[in-house]
Order: sequence, then structure tokens, then C-alpha cells
Amino acid sequence: MMKKTFFYILLFAFQFAFSQSELGSQQFWEKLRSYCGQSFEGEITAGASADDSFAGKKLIMHVKSCEENRIRIPFFVGEDKSRTWVLTSKDNILTLKHDHRHEDGSPDKITQYGGTSTNSGLSTIQVFPADQETCNLIPYASTNVWWVTIDDNSFTYNLRRIGSGRVFTVRFDTTNAVDTPAAPWGWKD
Repeated sequence: MMKKTFFYILLFAFQFAFSQSELGSQQFWEKLRSYCGQSFEGEITAGASADDSFAGKKLIMHVKSCEENRIRIPFFVGEDKSRTWVLTSKDNILTLKHDHRHEDGSPDKITQYGGTSTNSGLSTIQVFPADQETCNLIPYASTNVWWVTIDDNSFTYNLRRIGSGRVFTVRFDTTNAVDTPAAPWGWKD
């Protein structure tokens, strides 16, 4: 009887521990928030070519703004400060959007594209298939899938266009913070 009681107590404790654990999206969000205010240098690890507009340019991400349900990460390509990744969280589901601006701060005609995770994902990876807004704005990108990974050493931003050869990955070393560039185009605190 004692062994059986101990077994049920252990089983209950095990189930309770797992039922109380954070979802992957929550763990991912908190890890990303831990980088708030920091900047990191990156390198293209897939998809670069000699004529690529990113070739030979310094790549910097800056986890600039961390609100409760929105994290904004400007992505600088040399002197081009037009890109900001915007992640939002609602009901433990994350969304990735791309905010593109001109040098005068006005929105680019191709902006706010991206996607929403279909589930809470894992603590180290979140996947964002193209949403309807993206399909309407950029029809050829309707098969885009973006994913972001985070581990103890790096942050990666990835793109794959299903059914084509389009692939892009940039990896940032999060063990070595770098100087933060000036504000991105159109940024208002």
C-alpha cells in the first residue's frame, strides 16, 4: 500500500510539474527579452551570393524595444537602416512582421509582411508561415516560411520560399555584444 501511495504521489507531482511549465513561446519570448538593449553582429550563413546587396556589409541586429507584447529589432545592413523585425505575442502565439522604411521615415510600399506561428512552438525556435496580408502584398512570397532560432550562443533569422531555391539565413553571435548603431529610419521612441 505504501509503495502504491508513493507511486501516485510521484505521478501527481510529475504531472503537476509539467502542467505548470511555460510554453515554448513564453520561454522563447523571455530569452529574446533578455537581449533587450543589446546589439550583435551577424553573418550570412545561407543564401548569399556575390551580387547580393548584403555582401561585404556589416550586419547588426539591435534588440531596441521590449514591451510586454511587442519586441522590435532593427536589422542594419551597412548604412541601410530601413529594416525592423517586429515580433508580437498574443495568447502565447507569436507573429513576425517586417517594418520597412525609407530614409525619411516614411513606410516603404512593401512593409508589414510576415506571418504568425500556428502553435506555441519550442523555446529555441519559432516558425512563421506567410500570412494572408503577405500573400496579398507580395503574391510570389505566399509560400515564404520564416523561422527564428535562439540558443545560448546565437540568434538566427531564416527565410525559405517553399517550391523555389530561395533561402536566407543570418546568424548573430549573442555572446559578444557590439556598439549600438544610430536609430533606424523612421524610429520614434
